Amino acid sequence: MSIPIVDEVVEQLKGMPQHLQWQVLQFVRSLAKTEVQGIPGQQLLRFAGSIPADDLKLMNEAIEQDCERVDIDEW
Repeated sequence: MSIPIVDEVVEQLKGMPQHLQWQVLQFVRSLAKTEVQGIPGQQLLRFAGSIPADDLKLMNEAIEQDCERVDIDEW
C-alpha cells in the first residue's frame, strides 16, 4: 500500500528542524503561484511531418558532426 504524497511530506517535515520546515513552506507557496507555461502537445500535432525528410537528414548530420565535441581552447 502506497502512502499518499501529502502524508509522506508531512511525515518528512515532522523530523526536520523548524528552519527547514519554513524553507519547505516557502517553496510550496512559490510552486502554488507558478503558472503553467507552454502549449499543450495536442495543439502541436498539426505540425507533425511538416519538415521535409531531406531537411531532417541535414539537421541530423549537422548535429552528429558538430555536437558533443569539446573545444578545450574555446574558453
